[in-house]
Amino acid sequence: MATSATPVAIIMGSRSDWPTMKLAADKLDQLGVAWTAKVVSAHRTPQRLVEFSTGAKAAGFKVIIAGAGGAAHLPGMAASMTELPVLGVPVQSKALKGMDSLLSIVQMPAGVPVATLAIGEAGAANAGILAAQILALSDEALAQRLAAFRAALTDSVAETVED
Repeated sequence: MATSATPVAIIMGSRSDWPTMKLAADKLDQLGVAWTAKVVSAHRTPQRLVEFSTGAKAAGFKVIIAGAGGAAHLPGMAASMTELPVLGVPVQSKALKGMDSLLSIVQMPAGVPVATLAIGEAGAANAGILAAQILALSDEALAQRLAAFRAALTDSVAETVED
């Protein structure tokens, strides 16, 4: 498992989720935040899910980003077994365009929160940024990198419609 030098775990239900979840990793890389990615299927590898979730805090993780498609039980099940914040990313599915994933993640019972992001790529990218924002609460250098990131985002938006 990871050490405290790797504060963010990115977990997903299938290797096919990586093209979406990689956007979270890309944002974390851009902000200088270490991460570890792992396939943890709630349905096909339940023991792996239990071992990961119950050991995540002791392994040094501070935030978990969990992406899943279809029935999308991974974020909620992980959240049920850890006190760490879990950021749920609904991966777009073929059958219902990700609405099934979104509803599976967002409908958590009171007491077991999952911060649910947008369906697909925007949600994954925002999960990476949100994980960094959580970590920045106790990391001034990261807070400064986030401020620079936001300033660059603002500067990238033209004020006029002309070239």
